[in-house]
Amino acid sequence: MKQKKIPMRSCVVTKEKYPKKELVRVVKDNKGLVSVDLTGKLNGHGAYLKKDIEVVDLARKTKVLERYLNTQISDDIYDELRSVISKNS
Repeated sequence: MKQKKIPMRSCVVTKEKYPKKELVRVVKDNKGLVSVDLTGKLNGHGAYLKKDIEVVDLARKTKVLERYLNTQISDDIYDELRSVISKNS
């Protein structure tokens, strides 16, 4: 039987490749609104982060998400990322 291909994505902070299910996606839609995409299917430009609190803290400190999505990221997004990751851990 043919094995199903596992989609791989890169974490924008660590630059490591992981299966898509092991990452959380932050997306900027065409109106410029930034949100956490739990389904991985929202329309817009997305950036993936490893499901790790330290990675989220590093992303906030280095502003890598702001550079990658080319917009301001509010603290609410980082807080939502932290809560999503702590629920899944």
